[in-house]
Amino acid sequence: MPHPLMSRTPRSRHRRWLTTACTGLAAAALTVAGPQTGASAAPHTATPGAPGAPGIAADVNNAKNPGFESGLSGWTCSAGAGATVSSPVHGGTSALKATPAGSDQARCSQTVAVKPGSTYTLSAYVQGSYVYLGASGTGTTDVSTWAPGATTWQQLKTTFTTGPSTTSVTVYTHGWYGQSAYFADDISVFGPDGGGNGDPGDPVPDAPAGLTAGAVTSSSVALSWSPAKYATGYSVYRDGAKVQAVTGTSATVTGLSPSTAYRFQVAATNAAGESAKSAEVTATTSPDGGGPGPSVPKHAVTGYWQNFNNGATVQKISDVPGHYDIIAVSFADATTTPGAITFNLDTAGLGGYTVAQFKADIRAKQAAGKNVILSVGGEKGTISVNDAASANNFASSAYALMQEYGFNGVDIDLENGINPTYMSQALRSLSQKAGSKLVITMAPQTIDMQSTQGGYFKTALNIKDILTVVNMQYYNSGSMLGCDGKVYSQGTVDFLTALACIQLEGGLDPSQVGIGVPASTRAAGGGYVSPSVVNSALDCLTKGTGCGSFKPAKTYPSLRGAMTWSTNWDAATGNAWSNAVGPHVHSLP
Repeated sequence: MPHPLMSRTPRSRHRRWLTTACTGLAAAALTVAGPQTGASAAPHTATPGAPGAPGIAADVNNAKNPGFESGLSGWTCSAGAGATVSSPVHGGTSALKATPAGSDQARCSQTVAVKPGSTYTLSAYVQGSYVYLGASGTGTTDVSTWAPGATTWQQLKTTFTTGPSTTSVTVYTHGWYGQSAYFADDISVFGPDGGGNGDPGDPVPDAPAGLTAGAVTSSSVALSWSPAKYATGYSVYRDGAKVQAVTGTSATVTGLSPSTAYRFQVAATNAAGESAKSAEVTATTSPDGGGPGPSVPKHAVTGYWQNFNNGATVQKISDVPGHYDIIAVSFADATTTPGAITFNLDTAGLGGYTVAQFKADIRAKQAAGKNVILSVGGEKGTISVNDAASANNFASSAYALMQEYGFNGVDIDLENGINPTYMSQALRSLSQKAGSKLVITMAPQTIDMQSTQGGYFKTALNIKDILTVVNMQYYNSGSMLGCDGKVYSQGTVDFLTALACIQLEGGLDPSQVGIGVPASTRAAGGGYVSPSVVNSALDCLTKGTGCGSFKPAKTYPSLRGAMTWSTNWDAATGNAWSNAVGPHVHSLP
């Protein structure tokens, strides 16, 4: 999430292991197709044994000991890496804990009996850093999926089809070199009975209980409910129509009208079918509160302004060129109260820049149609929002700073991890306080946006109805996967376009996607591209021209624009970046 050189000394802020490990990770995607590209096999079809087929046995879970209730029986783990634990568990009383060591990835596998020419759904619940789930020896296309990191249980799922003579497959989990232990539980190979005496499968779940409407805004309602036994997912209904499918026991329904009453229900789902709907709850959205500040233009340029001197040009807010539509003041500071933030202008480091001048310059920029926001994070920004209390502290303190200094919103640039549940809660609470013109931007690293299961990506999707733009950092990254499953190197037009495609096809609106690049070679340890390459990538994504070897399947004319670290490093090169990229962004279709 961090930008490079954001500390008060000129040094790279990228996590040290990622530069080499991410290159290996992308190369390892040789066997790992990220969730953003989907499984390569066809979805489950009405093959013999499908639920509901008259006169034919229902599908089953063909895995033995899927919940590790019988220790590691049926499973083999490399280098003795696996063990069963009683906590954390997803279901039952046990789960798998496997610990990578040295060059061993802690691979745990099982040979599962299957029927030839049949389609199976492979799923598991996992926790930990870089957890993989896959199937090999399918006789068609082997599949795998992965999660980049989670502190709570999340479900991995993919499908595969067996070959005409395939009677067994190997299913496996593994972690990643140099990472901590991972956990896995409730592994399922659901499909026609292969005759291996696997788990008989679960019945259709009961209807969920305890549906409650929580926080509301002018355009959204937050819902939560109690877990339903045997459920692997839930369907959310608004006024009788299904509007969402989720795996957890909460959801936020967006796209609603202000001051309007809505009826909600949920149903539990698994491979056997969907339960009856829950009892109904009604919630009314709040009025559109509006709010101060100008609107963000259709195509916008974001620049980070440094509240410190690290060798780049020292600036006042008034010095920032007019090409910048969003100016992100870097950074907020942590307090002793969990989740709470404050801001301290570095008057001495900025040559005597006073708080009064700073506030006046913000008002002048806003009068000129610009938005000035406060960036939360950076290398030393150890702000943690991981429970309801810290979420409330974050929202209250951020809103107080908006009132004190006149900020139009916040930028989320947390290096120390992000909890999507409570950060989403914090930003929704802030939105309720600030109104509909609140500007929310995010600055994740490339690794944070490789999968919709990552904390940053989840947060962005959770607050999609109030999110302004995600300016992912296409630098200090090494090689990464594009949306086509191929590996691309940073510093190229293909790196910008193929990685932007993951966000564009992963659920974000094109207006919520921006390209974040360094303003000069001194601004980042790697990944600098010339302004002309940025403009080519923008043209490729919006108009289908200027592409490299990767060309997206469609164009995204409403792409928001571009971001740079920083306005200060841009000034150090005579504003070469903003003078070239700014007019180009503003001329996009």
